[in-house]
Amino acid sequence: MTTLVDAELERVRVALDGLLAGWLPGRRWFAGKDAGAPLVTTRLLERVLPGDPALLVAVFDAGADGPYQALIGMCRGPAPVPSEAVIGRLSAPGGPALTLYEATQEPELMTRLLERFGADGHGPVRFECLPGSELPLGVPGVASTAEQSNTSVAFADRAMFKVLRRPVPGTSPELELLGALQRAGSVPSAAPLAQVHTTAESPVGALTLGIVQEFVRSGGDGWAAATGQARACLTGGDRTEAPLGGFAEESYRLGLATARVHTALAEQLGSRPIGGPEGTALLDLLGERLAEGLRAVPDLAPYADALRALHEGLRESVLGDRPPLVQRIHGDLHLGQVLRTEQGWVLIDFEGEPGHSPEERRRPQPALRDVAAMLRSFDYAAHHALSEVLGRPPGEPGPDEPRAAGWARRATAWAVHNRQAYCAGYAAGGGQDPRRAPLLVRAFEADKAVYEAVYEAHNRPAWLPIPLAAVRRLTEEIRQQY
Repeated sequence: MTTLVDAELERVRVALDGLLAGWLPGRRWFAGKDAGAPLVTTRLLERVLPGDPALLVAVFDAGADGPYQALIGMCRGPAPVPSEAVIGRLSAPGGPALTLYEATQEPELMTRLLERFGADGHGPVRFECLPGSELPLGVPGVASTAEQSNTSVAFADRAMFKVLRRPVPGTSPELELLGALQRAGSVPSAAPLAQVHTTAESPVGALTLGIVQEFVRSGGDGWAAATGQARACLTGGDRTEAPLGGFAEESYRLGLATARVHTALAEQLGSRPIGGPEGTALLDLLGERLAEGLRAVPDLAPYADALRALHEGLRESVLGDRPPLVQRIHGDLHLGQVLRTEQGWVLIDFEGEPGHSPEERRRPQPALRDVAAMLRSFDYAAHHALSEVLGRPPGEPGPDEPRAAGWARRATAWAVHNRQAYCAGYAAGGGQDPRRAPLLVRAFEADKAVYEAVYEAHNRPAWLPIPLAAVRRLTEEIRQQY
């Protein structure tokens, strides 16, 4: 017999596809926002916390994309969240309307969510504490306001819950890497505490929906620190300390930290020379990503031949007698993924590039791929600071062009200075000296710049000149070499 509660959930399920279709395009984490309202199909809807408000877990497809996940609060009457977090409302016969909303925006629900871990598991969604872990019960959960492809909820300075907006089949790559670093014990990291996952028998199969990690106490992330130093350098506020700003020592230490993470991952999960078929697959992947970038960003077309020549020049290095070593890596390393702590720099967010499949994220890669991504981030930080000083997006014309040109040269010099310091630190920390593998680093840097161009074209078109300028610089170096 269908209960009243079951009937209510079924009514929500019927309405949810249409409500999500109108709400999703405004979400930062939704990849299909440019295509308008998607066709949504809810594949799993589970009530994981009863009451008023209740908490629902929804896993759904959205057009060609999927699966996605939303944590949905459900209450009778107005929702205790900002209006932009409201997904929609359903009329309720004989009572107040039901309001559905983004649950991560309500601290009460997030507090109750932690209490769900460790309870007896029933149904398709399970909340599992990892062995030896302890969660901070009763602590309010506050969602981060940072732009991210996932949503993070902080529980004071005790724990961080990451809601995976694109659920991962099987075990999350991030859990695998955090577990390896925890076993190594040689580098500071965010210890994994718990996970939310669906069962293999659920309508969506076995998916990792979320991860609870130890909270990393820090003085802020590398992006804020680097852009602040670059901005001070451009405006002259830091010139008494160092001609190109006082961040080079931090860049050197960040290189050390990156090398130590790579060493720990190699020790725990192994490393080996890339095999012939793997090398071919790596080159093919670079070609496929370039082809996708050319389709998505027509402005990349003038550089296509030089980028293909770079891939061809890389072939001998990858498939020759001394192929590079491959191992598990971070996969999406940039200044926003590192925190300054009392113990030094700590790398976070080991899930890899969210637009790639879990299989690709797990694939062993040359460690210099992470290095190249961080080198791109220094360039981004410098030109972001330049835009703040200019008061306009990069590449947009404005008054006082001679002075702007001087600032632009100084921004480039700041980036080069800190990139060199980072490479020196990486080599000193035991990693392969990036300066001795220029072809490999250049290829991965160009690949990252193409990836950035696609991202900016879809999300921040005014910022597209930054990766395009990097592609232009890299292809000029290629033409000089070939």
